Amino acid sequence: MNAEPALAPDAAMVLGIASTAMPFARTPEAEAERWLRVLRLNGEVGMALQALGVSEGSLQVRGGSTDRERAGSLDDRDVVARVTAEAVHIASRRGATVLTTTDVLMAVMQVYGADFDRVLEAHGTDRDEVIERLGATMPGSEGD
Repeated sequence: MNAEPALAPDAAMVLGIASTAMPFARTPEAEAERWLRVLRLNGEVGMALQALGVSEGSLQVRGGSTDRERAGSLDDRDVVARVTAEAVHIASRRGATVLTTTDVLMAVMQVYGADFDRVLEAHGTDRDEVIERLGATMPGSEGD
């Protein structure tokens, strides 16, 4: 079958920076926050997030989730590998030869679910608005 899609430079940058940031996150939501911060600075996703007004700091103060520290975390150091594998799967399903920041974003949404949704909400947007701005379709949707 087809070979795995190549990494676009901006997607490679996001994954590289994320790999250095994740060990410092204490909760899944803190990991999701780090993904958003990296994504908003790179590629087509970065342009879309900035156009939606997503800034460096969140607009809302979230309640602490210290009881979820690391106990509820995804596979700690394997989370970047998990997001990367999901992004490759997403790009492959759409027949892409290049994995983009949009694929990484969709993978983060899949892997983090409600935690990423809360982070988006704290920054004044939601997954539907971001996906619409990108002109993308969430994997598993009618177009997939």
